Amino acid sequence: MIVRALVALLVTMTAAAGLSAAQRAPAPARRPAASAQAATKTEPAVFDCPSLLGEGVTTKRSFCDVLTGRDPAAGIVIKLPPHTGPLTLTFDLHNRHTYSEELVKTGRGYRRYTATIGVLTADNTLLTRAVVQNEFRTAADLVDRVSGGAGPGGVKAVAPTGTESISVTIDAREESVSLLGEDLVVDWLEGPDNFNAPGRPIAVISNVMLRYRPGPVRRAPVRR
Repeated sequence: MIVRALVALLVTMTAAAGLSAAQRAPAPARRPAASAQAATKTEPAVFDCPSLLGEGVTTKRSFCDVLTGRDPAAGIVIKLPPHTGPLTLTFDLHNRHTYSEELVKTGRGYRRYTATIGVLTADNTLLTRAVVQNEFRTAADLVDRVSGGAGPGGVKAVAPTGTESISVTIDAREESVSLLGEDLVVDWLEGPDNFNAPGRPIAVISNVMLRYRPGPVRRAPVRR
């Protein structure tokens, strides 16, 4: 009985010592769990502008003309970074107005613009159309004046008017998209006019942004 009591006492003391040591030992540092998905990035888009209107005097935005056409390579080509899953393209679409102080003063400056453009993939697949419509009466209807002209204050006569915020979801497999003008309808005192001849500037874009999850860098195939 004495032997059994001693054995039980030793077991109890050993267990208590082990528990005390475990309580004193610092807990192992927890490693942050690996993110299942890369963080979403939002950044200005990189694009080729065939017809740059210029920089806004007040907003400092870069304004780019949208030209009519059918060939995506001749439009505003927006390069898409490597991305995982769908990518969101956003931009502001404006109408294009040639400002005349004299027409405004004499009450003949009214215009009602409706511009339609297309967002296309590199293989000429139409993803969506975007439309901006607004009325112009006075200089207060301009989004901004554009620097680099011969007018008072060094501004150009052509300026953006009206703003429509556009958002387009683009499939993960696309590496670029293109913006091309389709049609412009101008209503004024003398009646409506329609413009869709190839190569004509019919609208303006600004504030072009991309929102996406970064993906693996695409590697060009090795030529042998």
